[in-house]
Amino acid sequence: MTTMLPDGPVRVASGGTVRNSAGAVVRAQSFPEWKRLISESFVPLETAPAGIHPEASFAGQLTSHQLRELAIVQVDAMAHAVRRTPELISAGGSGFYKLNLQLSGSGVLRQGGRETVLTTGELAIYDTGEPYTLRFDESFSTLVLMFPKHLVGLSADQMRGLTAIPLGKEHRLGRAVVPFLTQTARMLPELDGPIAHRLAMNTVDLLATLLADEAYSSPAAEGGSQTRMLHRIQLFIDGQLSNPDLSPGYVAAAHYISTRSLHKLFEDSGTTAAAWIRERRLAGARHDLADPLLADVPISAIGARWGLPDPAHFSRIFRAAHGCSPTAYRRRT
Repeated sequence: MTTMLPDGPVRVASGGTVRNSAGAVVRAQSFPEWKRLISESFVPLETAPAGIHPEASFAGQLTSHQLRELAIVQVDAMAHAVRRTPELISAGGSGFYKLNLQLSGSGVLRQGGRETVLTTGELAIYDTGEPYTLRFDESFSTLVLMFPKHLVGLSADQMRGLTAIPLGKEHRLGRAVVPFLTQTARMLPELDGPIAHRLAMNTVDLLATLLADEAYSSPAAEGGSQTRMLHRIQLFIDGQLSNPDLSPGYVAAAHYISTRSLHKLFEDSGTTAAAWIRERRLAGARHDLADPLLADVPISAIGARWGLPDPAHFSRIFRAAHGCSPTAYRRRT
């Protein structure tokens, strides 16, 4: 069966139903069965045995939790490899990032010309819109968090440098994220739907903080003075989204530069200051509209919370960005 999410499909394998609080367990007892199962459960993938004969006995299990905009799946399986090819990408499912937390065993993730070894306690993120391979040469257990790209709050260029790098036990924030994510996965089956959703979204927020730390502080991200200035301005904007006066002119004045200079900074990054502000505000509003614990909060109040106090303007730009009104989006999620 296929469960439709706001940004595209996350598939739940036939024979199991993903529920908000309890989750579903689906097992495969042969490799052909696993090939079908693994491709149906995430995005289309090529799957091949690793270290076993194709006809040999194979066992694998997926324990899935669907939480509105995201899915958490524990994968327990024998050795195998998966590959996301350009042809499969064109078939759909490119609007997500996937995070792997290795629970036992080890594997190798390759994407964007980089390679990282996934040992127990290691985190790594990858983009379903770009080719990648994952190979496990022994039986393993891994936790996969799959979520829409807009939840991260970083540009595609920034994220491109963050895939297939180690972010877990040796990273200063990864040391906090790994145990939190592990405990969250263990707790989800015991929680009610809305609380489970909020906890999972908090996990994504924590992950986004880790990624922002890596994007803004790594030597590769230092760049020149222009790059550092752009990063500071983006962080400033994130802290001012609720301010209805936030605008390119406001941002430029706060940083003692001309509006023209501000536009040049963003132009070099492939967007505009106004578009960045609008996208970050809409991402925040979209986050709140999908939160079941905020279902009784008026849509106008959600817009105002993110610096969009005019309901008609909020509805218009939301529809332009997402193809439906805020009200329809809330009903859909």
